[in-house]
Amino acid sequence: MTLPSSAPTAIRALTPPPSDAEADAWRAVLAAVQAADLPQLPTPSRVEVSGRIQVAPARGRAALWAAEAGAAGDGVAGEGAAATLGVAGLLLFSDEKNRHTAFLDVLAVRPEARRQGLGTALWQQVREALLADGRSSVSAVVDLGGPGQAFAESLGFTEALRMAWYVQDVAAPQPEQAPQTPGYTLLCWPGLVPDAWAGAAAIAHGSMEDAPSGDTDEQTQAWTAERLHAAQQLILDRGGAITTVAAVTPQGEVAAYTELVLPDPDGPRAIQYDTAVVPGHRGRGLGRAVKLRMLAEATARHPALRTIATTVADANTPMLAVNEALGYRRERAAAIYQLKL
Repeated sequence: MTLPSSAPTAIRALTPPPSDAEADAWRAVLAAVQAADLPQLPTPSRVEVSGRIQVAPARGRAALWAAEAGAAGDGVAGEGAAATLGVAGLLLFSDEKNRHTAFLDVLAVRPEARRQGLGTALWQQVREALLADGRSSVSAVVDLGGPGQAFAESLGFTEALRMAWYVQDVAAPQPEQAPQTPGYTLLCWPGLVPDAWAGAAAIAHGSMEDAPSGDTDEQTQAWTAERLHAAQQLILDRGGAITTVAAVTPQGEVAAYTELVLPDPDGPRAIQYDTAVVPGHRGRGLGRAVKLRMLAEATARHPALRTIATTVADANTPMLAVNEALGYRRERAAAIYQLKL
């Protein structure tokens, strides 16, 4: 698609939930951007993109915008059609601890439409929404070394936490079988954690509070069984799949866990969410054990799966060591960037 310099452009707020046509246009933008900037990643699927923007978030409310160009005869997208050239999505947190901040989930412009002010125009809409809602800061995850970093820094964003993406090839030979975990039982829960274990699993989630967070402004919420189920249900409602593997004690404690999410259950790439070991149970190989069991479960349940990706903060040396032992390789550098308004 070629964008004529004279093509009229407008920023339009999408009324939630976006229509299927709007979701498809959103996906086309993300696919074009990813093909140019991160060609090693699979194209985002319709299930993944539609679920993310058509199903309301659990932690607040979403605001979505599209930069559109096109009028009858302009040659951009056909007679009388409008072409979506850029998109922006913002999550405005609703919990009291984070009513001051928000997360910029995406701000993307098609490669052929860059350097024409569309990204800045989208950002202005985002900024106005933040200020109108009383937010004093906003954060975003930025891939380092690419156009996103340069754009974020031009707006005044600064790095708050350095990290990187790591990937594991599920078809590659594994370094070892799941180790023995005397005193613990490994359980696997597809979908929601069972009610009988939800309270203990929520307590274990609280052990993530000591993970490196840098200078990020977002405050940790207390985990409850209800919050855990709401977060997991959102993944399912968006068309994805989630599996939890936990190491549990005879006393009913969740000592360690890991979560794997497939935004599209039939897609080739999964995201490793949290992996945590409760402080009193560390140093016993439980992190490695739950990850190895998860790898076996994922391979059996999702035959199209090819890679598992995760982010790890550069300062999180224990998890980096676990991942290296399991065959993860560094894919690309990233960081949480933050802007004080």
